[in-house]
Amino acid sequence: MAIGTRSGALKLYGTPGVEFMGLHEENNSVIQIHFLPEQGQLITLLDDNSLHLWSLKQHEGLTILEEEEKEFKLKGQPGAPPSVTSVTAALPHSSGEVLYLGTESGTIFVLELPTCQVVEDKTVSPEEVLQRVPEEYKNRRSLGLVEALKEHPRNPNQILIGYNRGLIVLYDLQGCQATHCFMGSQHLENLYCQKDGRQIISCHSDGSYCQWPVSSDNRQPEPLENKVPYGPFPCKAITKIQWLITKHGTPFVVFQGGMPRASYGDRHSITVIHGSKQVAFDFTSRLIDFIVICDGGPESEYDDPRALIVLAEEELVGIDLKTDGWPMIQAPYLASLHCSAITCSHHVSSIPLKLWERIISAGNKQNTQYSKMRWPISGGKNVAPDPPQRDLLLTGHEDGTVRFWDASGVCLRSLYKVSTSGVFHTDADHNDNMNQVGEEEWPPLRKIGCFDPYSDDPRLGIQKIHLCKYSGFLAVGGTAGQVLVMELNDEAADLMVDGMIVDLLQDQPGFRWKGHERLNRKDESVIFPPGFQPFVVVQCEPPAVITSLVLHSEWKLVAFGTSHGFGIFDYQQKQQILLRCTLNPTDQLALEGPLSRVKSIKKSLRQSFRRIRRSRVSGRKPPTSSSASKVDDANARFDQDALHEMELAPVQRKIEARSADDSFTGFVRTLYFADTYLKDGSHYGPSLWAGTNGGCIYAYSLRIPSVERRMEETVFAEPAKEIQLMHRAPVVGIFILDGRGIPLPEPLEVAHDLSKSPEMHGSHHLLVVSEEQFKIFTLPKVSTKVKLKLTALDGSRVRKVSISNFSSRTEEYSESDLVVLTNLGDIHIVSLPLLRPQQRFSCIRKEDVSGIASCVFTRYGQGFYLISPSEFERFSLSAKWVVEPQCVAEVPEGNRNSRPRQIKGMNRTALKSRASERSGWMSREVVDGERKTGKMMEHALLNDEGRGTQRKRLQDIG
Repeated sequence: MAIGTRSGALKLYGTPGVEFMGLHEENNSVIQIHFLPEQGQLITLLDDNSLHLWSLKQHEGLTILEEEEKEFKLKGQPGAPPSVTSVTAALPHSSGEVLYLGTESGTIFVLELPTCQVVEDKTVSPEEVLQRVPEEYKNRRSLGLVEALKEHPRNPNQILIGYNRGLIVLYDLQGCQATHCFMGSQHLENLYCQKDGRQIISCHSDGSYCQWPVSSDNRQPEPLENKVPYGPFPCKAITKIQWLITKHGTPFVVFQGGMPRASYGDRHSITVIHGSKQVAFDFTSRLIDFIVICDGGPESEYDDPRALIVLAEEELVGIDLKTDGWPMIQAPYLASLHCSAITCSHHVSSIPLKLWERIISAGNKQNTQYSKMRWPISGGKNVAPDPPQRDLLLTGHEDGTVRFWDASGVCLRSLYKVSTSGVFHTDADHNDNMNQVGEEEWPPLRKIGCFDPYSDDPRLGIQKIHLCKYSGFLAVGGTAGQVLVMELNDEAADLMVDGMIVDLLQDQPGFRWKGHERLNRKDESVIFPPGFQPFVVVQCEPPAVITSLVLHSEWKLVAFGTSHGFGIFDYQQKQQILLRCTLNPTDQLALEGPLSRVKSIKKSLRQSFRRIRRSRVSGRKPPTSSSASKVDDANARFDQDALHEMELAPVQRKIEARSADDSFTGFVRTLYFADTYLKDGSHYGPSLWAGTNGGCIYAYSLRIPSVERRMEETVFAEPAKEIQLMHRAPVVGIFILDGRGIPLPEPLEVAHDLSKSPEMHGSHHLLVVSEEQFKIFTLPKVSTKVKLKLTALDGSRVRKVSISNFSSRTEEYSESDLVVLTNLGDIHIVSLPLLRPQQRFSCIRKEDVSGIASCVFTRYGQGFYLISPSEFERFSLSAKWVVEPQCVAEVPEGNRNSRPRQIKGMNRTALKSRASERSGWMSREVVDGERKTGKMMEHALLNDEGRGTQRKRLQDIG
């Protein structure tokens, strides 16, 4: 299956794991793709009217897709209008020797392959065709552009030519004349020739299709049938049709469009008719194209359709035509990641086998509606080795669902979905069948596909996810301040979900929440299917977005933060442990919420002008707010260090300290549980660390009862330290390094013998990553040891941070380094604990703000980010952990031993939301045009929404 893109990318898909990708240098839209039969080659047509030849070639035991060096453009006579050579239809002949090109002027040019030389004496002009057309028809209308070209299935010396104004001719290539004329009265949309060649099916702009007989007796036949399937009222155009013959005699008729214009003109449908059975599959996004996979081979008399493959604007759908009811086939790639808008993501590496199997089992129980048929596109062979570990990518969505994806290999494979909407009363009417009609209704619409762009309630959106792979506990935080803790259960259960409301403002006077209301939890029990089942809900007040979330399954605690403060909840005893308000009196914007429309533009402008004024004043100490003055005494030595930092080095730029009056200073950016030295150097214990948008760090000491008395005694939290960064830059990450300078292991990791015990005899260190610099403090004294400035050096700011493990291929050596993504889209690798810059890569375009915001790093030096709303790109910073397609396909002998072009840059593999991967920058865009120039499955290689629009075509490799 071939897919072309609006930005010049070409991708081929076969059996799962088989993918090839190429990129046109021009980055123009690909508007048509055609396979050259039995050649292992393709022809692509771009919107600049250029033709390109691609070949599948063998290189070092693998198959690659490579563009031939030469491109071709039709050239007209001097002074001729562009329409003379503007290609609208293309037909590679089955001989593989010539290519027929239909144009806007109605002329058909013939090109020799592979030289792409025009054969002048074979050109078919409109005047030549009109010689065989009756005078009354000839005078009534012009031919128009060439809409379709088809080869006669039984006679390769004949081709079908369909003109836009309705005329269809059967043209003899040897005699250079039209032998049959089929005179349609409506504008032509597309053509199909039955496999036996006895009938031609044409579809038209008025929603009708015609059956035309082909015989030697009648050269100008009348149609056998002219039918408007959904008439008699005006209907939309049928843009594509196929009439497929079966052994049992009853044909399959498949067509796109044709719905009644007034009542169902907004529906996106493909109709399948087989005898008395008729279904109009109703998609939730606009249709691009479809193909039918058949069991009948080239020499068979019958088609015997097996599956229907449909590309809609937002998803790829397979339909089983062999099984009663025509169920969906689950696609192994190109999955619709954004069936509901993605709001966050979370990656978990090295999933234990038991948890993996339980998640897959729960997912299989959800997918009973799918057909058992294997994916029908099965070309090529995947020769990549099995993934060395099991990785999960979790995506949170606007409709309150969390989806689990197998991110171990090339294809993102859907495993399981958990929904949180059942826990709450929402604003929406939960009627899943609102788009379906009864069996007696007409048209017989059936909703299909999983893309659902409408959220029941925007407050359900998932903003933070944390999964513990050892205990099977999952915590999610939502848009309306809800935190749900779930446990994996292999059986369905009827549960009463406990809840607690926590007031982060703690009744502070003068504050009034202006945003959305909280979600109301259901008081009755709820039946949950097998899988992750919520057992407790913590509702923050005010119901602001959950901005940070961390779960510690060994201590049975979950910590959460919003723009107003943070708290700790004991989900074993189901009680509140700690609440801390971080709200600054000037943080009025923090009270408005993300769904409020009352944000003050005046205040934003005022703050911008204040920053400009401050930037013009040099050598002046930033003003100190009342909240900062509370910790000045305790942090005097840090202030002194910061003052020294403000002395500019020759290669550094001046960084103005941020005012405490800036909005959202209380916004909690990061939370971190650690077992470390907090009070003194001889006793270590559990602690919670919180960092805010105002550069403030809070540390709390926790007293956790022993396992034996965990249910009887209460967890206790007390404040231990409070640190204010001088420049008040937002704190992006907090980590604790043990005595060897190694980050502390995850909860339960040591208990499962998957990590060494941390070094608790030497002194621990606190690593604080702000937007502007990295700093290591000694513990428990909290004195500066090492620092690395980032903003002062290149003007960038930290957006994402993580600690990744890098090891040699033989695993003889490994180290943990800090991985940082900046607002410029660059990735920095910084050594630990010395904070020495190691590498710097350009990863994401700095203009792609949403892509930078969506980036998530893995534990072993890989990363994912949304390159469009519907797809992830995967990149790798580690030479050991690289995931990319390795596949082979049968190609002719002449296509062997190719030398591929070198692609510069770091290793990247695009994980299409769709879910496939390949080197390059991948995104997905689907567009439509005013005038049809063919159709193609559409995905984009670069996010370039400013391009012109075209309709696309999907091709089947056969």
